[in-house]
Amino acid sequence: MLTAVAGAAAALSPAAPAGARPADPGTAEDRAVGARIDKLYEQAEAATERYNAASERSRELEHQVEYAQESAARKQERVNRLRSALASFAGAQYRSGGIDPSIALMLTEDPDGYLDKAATLDRIGSRQHEKLLRFKSAQRSLKQQSAEAGTKLGLLERERAERKRQKQAVLKKLDAARKLMHVLSAAERAERERASRAGGRGGSAVPGSGAKASSQRAEAALAAARSAVGKPYVWGAAGPGSFDCSGLTQWAYGKAGVSLPRTSQAQRSAGRQVPMSQARPGDLVVYRDDASHVGMYAGNGQVVHAPHPGAPVRYDPVDMMPVSSVTRP
Repeated sequence: MLTAVAGAAAALSPAAPAGARPADPGTAEDRAVGARIDKLYEQAEAATERYNAASERSRELEHQVEYAQESAARKQERVNRLRSALASFAGAQYRSGGIDPSIALMLTEDPDGYLDKAATLDRIGSRQHEKLLRFKSAQRSLKQQSAEAGTKLGLLERERAERKRQKQAVLKKLDAARKLMHVLSAAERAERERASRAGGRGGSAVPGSGAKASSQRAEAALAAARSAVGKPYVWGAAGPGSFDCSGLTQWAYGKAGVSLPRTSQAQRSAGRQVPMSQARPGDLVVYRDDASHVGMYAGNGQVVHAPHPGAPVRYDPVDMMPVSSVTRP
């Protein structure tokens, strides 16, 4: 209950969409505008994670399409070689006195029909029959591979379209947030900027050692995340010069030799779930019911994370918003 109350209070705060509150609550009007800005940042972050997911799927499909197309090209070459061999055989038959009916059938575009009739052709030899079977098998394989490549290409185009839609959604939310910033009083804008630079309630100082990391890899990942403090938030970025929330944690664990999924939703399942009360430095702290934000526990009740546009990588209280889960990679 206390975590939920703290998260609700953070969501209404005009200081930072990550949940940190300014020292001065400002006017009621500023608080309302600030809450709208924070909500837009939250929605933009959710769209960013959907964009990241679509980008990951697109990259995987690009590899699959490339493989399928290369495989189809190799199979086309084999079909061409077999067709050429059959044509050469037919030429030899013609020069020796005319094309055997069975050979003529071999060169048709309907080898299946040929096989149906082959049983009635007593002049077909085993050698010709074997060549035709290889040719028929190669054609069938080519057709299947070409169809697979076409299917993968269609999926890729849909993923690219989805990525474009999510990009537009992110830009729309961020543009609306920027416009609302001009509605705030000068004092409130200055306060929000101060809070972002200072890391909200948590400040930007490195938290004390507290508990030890669960492993050397977690310790190395936390060291990498700490080294990124002060670097800008850029949606869709995964380092080394800028980050979004899941991009930071993926990059940090990558520096420790651990491969994490790209999105905060997938990172939630990238390890063992532990209670918040047992969190140790290096654990992933996932926020909101939709798991649209993730940070890394840094000890002493703080996380290091990439909050939102305009706020660089920083430390904030772990209870800055409702915690969805804690994952130990």
